[in-house]
Amino acid sequence: MNEKPSLAARAGSALGHATSSAAHGTRDAIRKNPTANRVYRTTVGVVGGTTVALGVVLIPLPGPGSLVAIGGLALLGTEFEPATKASAKANALARKALAAANEKRKRRATRRADADAEADSDATAPLAGRS
Repeated sequence: MNEKPSLAARAGSALGHATSSAAHGTRDAIRKNPTANRVYRTTVGVVGGTTVALGVVLIPLPGPGSLVAIGGLALLGTEFEPATKASAKANALARKALAAANEKRKRRATRRADADAEADSDATAPLAGRS
């Protein structure tokens, strides 16, 4: 099973590599200029911090508030090491919560299937005794 990637997949991969290379080159150029570096890091800090704050505000509301906050941490993590560590912890916690939710969903589905099977057998039991 040696499937060859489609033309679209190969083109997308090449575009992704080119964009990544260009971004790294741009970031290196920014790092060389102290003023530009400070402006860049400040912008990343403000945008990332605002995104985290917005995500925290949205957590009690229906919707992806926690995912917005984790995205903000990831954005901050591109420039600040403590945010990278916090983002890794938040991602691990999110994976653990997802696994727990999936397990609970499976248990609930099993209980419903058992209850339905029991209800079906209870409903047909009196009919079987009449013949």
